[in-house]
Amino acid sequence: MSKSGLPMARKSSPATKKKMSGGHGGGGGGGDPHHEDFQLKDTNPLLGEQWPKGAAGPARPVANAGGGLAGWLGVDKPSSTYDLVEQMFFLYVRVVKAKDLPPNPITGAAMDPYVEVRLGNYKGTTRHFERRPHPEWDQVFAFSKSRVQSNVLEVFLKDREMLGRDDYVGKVVFDLAEVPTRVPPDSPLAPQWYRLEERHHRGDVGAGGKVRGELMLAVWIGTQADEAFPEAWHSDAAVVRGEGVASVRSKAYVSPKLWYLRVNVIEAQDVQPQQQARGRSPEVFVKAMVGHQILKTSVVPAPTLNPRWNEDLVFVVAEPFEEQLVLSVEDRVSPGKDDLLGRVALPLTLFEKRLDHRPFVQSRWFDLEKFGVGGAIEGETRRELRFASRVHLRACLEGAYHVMDESTMYISDTRPTARQLWKPPVGVLEVGILGAAGLQPMKTRDGRGTTDAYCVAKYGQKWVRTRTMIGTFNPTWNEQYTWEVFDPCTVITIGVFDNCHLGTGNNGNGNGGGQPARDNRIGKIRIRLSTLETDRVYTHAYPLIALHKSGVKKMGELRLAVRFTCLSLINMLHLYTQPLLPRMHYLHPFTVTQLDALRYQAMGIVAARLGRAEPPLRREVVEYMLDVESHMWSMRRSKANFFRAVSLFSGAAAAARWFNDVCQWKNVATTALVHVLLLILIWYPELILPTVFLYMFLIGLWNYRRRPRHPPHMDTKMSWAEAAHPDELDEEFDTFPTSRQQDVVYMRYDRLRSVAGRIQTVVGDMATQGERLQSLLSWRDPRATCLFVIFCLLAAVVLYVTPFRVVALVAGLYVLRHPRFRSRLPAVPSNFFRRLPSRADSML
Repeated sequence: MSKSGLPMARKSSPATKKKMSGGHGGGGGGGDPHHEDFQLKDTNPLLGEQWPKGAAGPARPVANAGGGLAGWLGVDKPSSTYDLVEQMFFLYVRVVKAKDLPPNPITGAAMDPYVEVRLGNYKGTTRHFERRPHPEWDQVFAFSKSRVQSNVLEVFLKDREMLGRDDYVGKVVFDLAEVPTRVPPDSPLAPQWYRLEERHHRGDVGAGGKVRGELMLAVWIGTQADEAFPEAWHSDAAVVRGEGVASVRSKAYVSPKLWYLRVNVIEAQDVQPQQQARGRSPEVFVKAMVGHQILKTSVVPAPTLNPRWNEDLVFVVAEPFEEQLVLSVEDRVSPGKDDLLGRVALPLTLFEKRLDHRPFVQSRWFDLEKFGVGGAIEGETRRELRFASRVHLRACLEGAYHVMDESTMYISDTRPTARQLWKPPVGVLEVGILGAAGLQPMKTRDGRGTTDAYCVAKYGQKWVRTRTMIGTFNPTWNEQYTWEVFDPCTVITIGVFDNCHLGTGNNGNGNGGGQPARDNRIGKIRIRLSTLETDRVYTHAYPLIALHKSGVKKMGELRLAVRFTCLSLINMLHLYTQPLLPRMHYLHPFTVTQLDALRYQAMGIVAARLGRAEPPLRREVVEYMLDVESHMWSMRRSKANFFRAVSLFSGAAAAARWFNDVCQWKNVATTALVHVLLLILIWYPELILPTVFLYMFLIGLWNYRRRPRHPPHMDTKMSWAEAAHPDELDEEFDTFPTSRQQDVVYMRYDRLRSVAGRIQTVVGDMATQGERLQSLLSWRDPRATCLFVIFCLLAAVVLYVTPFRVVALVAGLYVLRHPRFRSRLPAVPSNFFRRLPSRADSML
């Protein structure tokens, strides 16, 4: 049993300890011990249904165990639906209401009652009511087994006094040995009425020490699977006060339902410039605004009162549709001045929802509210206008797209917006968030470093947040969550944060200057579901890695239990033949720039909506989980991506070196075997394709025994985080626009130019080779094209009159010829190709 009173995992053997210290991920072996610290580690937790018989652990009490505190150390196998977490037992106390309370003996008025629940040195209090003889609280208190310091539970009823010394009314006492145990899916325990007893100095004492008044209570022992667990007051967070109590509870959130609003601005009619602008051709454009999103059409400089645009403007909107589409027709008088000619505000519920790729949506005309020099035209002046300006629109809410609020590389949901287009789920994802170990101090409280950690997991539209563990570097959550899976090629993101909104007075978040507190980032991990085997429980400790200006740092480890269950193998395999995104993304795609802008707007809407929940899922948390800064420039990421690209060609380069060694006869036996294989394939060409596929099949079988046995995790070497230069990290954490000094910006700009120059050279070389291929038959170089055409004619004649086997044999023997028959000069085809012209000659 651990010091906290919770069941501990079985002790690891020396071999297990060695395995855990070395990690299970790539790198392994006797590599750098600092790098091994960033590796994945196997864990051996006692999950829900894995307690062996005879082990001391939380279990359902036997029938004759009394159902109380003695039953917490039972010997039977536990029964729980939470099979991916270590079971934790709590003493739950539900304070429902009171009745027939006596009046205040001094004032004679009704008392201001509240209830205090006390178990040893830990106590929780309900809210108080003013002058209410029949109060109703319906609050639940949960005391962890680690907090049990007494065999007696006391529930006090008190009267709040104005002078700060609350008056004692009565209490109800429970012996923990008599408290029943409840394990879901059993029905909740029904509350009962209890008479108050042990009055000391007020009211009338009845028989047996009873006093006037009754409390309705329910007391039971349960696990974290209990329905009361999320809303309960926990003794682990007894120091939290006020509004901070809500922020320490576990909660589930749902992302707002996002739509793309497509507004096709066709034309306007009877658009007249203002009086002071008459005599010039108006330069008219339309500005559309939805919330904080603003888009504009191009300017029509034609001298016409009926301008035409026919341009699409796309916005991100969320249900319920609270904003309006505000369209304004404006005249660009000068580069810094626009005159408002007319405006119309349209509710989003006015537009139809399009669920497929139908090109036709009914267009409509909308009258514009006229504007003059001083604003909107009203009264007699407005009635004198003979015609109203109008704007012609075709607008709809696109339901066949998936509105992306996260990067496509780490997407967790690919379903379209319209629920009618959803396919049935193919699997279930279950995640048990067990705990963390070795967290770093994130703030100071009472002069010492501390951390109040909680986890946030995001998959699809469902967000979950665990409860906050106060003041510990090794928090234990043991909470399990479930998601439906509609596509296995998706990613779940789990982040760990430090709660800075506890209401304890000194959160120590380090902001200073009166700035609002922000929850600190500790680290996050990603798990791609397609890398998981079905129906297997993965129990690993994932390193929480954070990148700071001083370099990469391990912030601790997050222990998880993950299981992916397949509901329909046929449907899941069929998904691998389908596009990742809905069809509309391919039939009517957005540009890359447009998609980035829409994703940024979607992230802002999701962060704003989740920030309005109670308790809020704060903006800094949502932005970190959605990788809001992933589009920013980073020298470190550029290097990492460059070496990722280089590694793709390592296999081809190795094959080319091997083939060159064969051609150079460095290994006579290997070259002889290649000659034999060449002869066989030449005389039996029908064996070429079967041989290639058989070779790939054998490679696949050979690699099966070396397949990865763990989910992927953050790789510091691949991310180029361990070797990043301090100035590069400072540049990555710089604001946008930059806040650095001018000479630093100059240096970084020159460095960026050098990197961009190398990229420019590589891209230019690739374009040059492609243009040379095009010039073979373009007669750009008439002599080269003439030579190539004559060669093609001769090759056609030779291949026609010569058997293919002979041609292939001669070509193979020529390629594999001995080095003494080779020349060090470039080959004739290479010389000819390099002499071909490209369009680089036309570059300035």
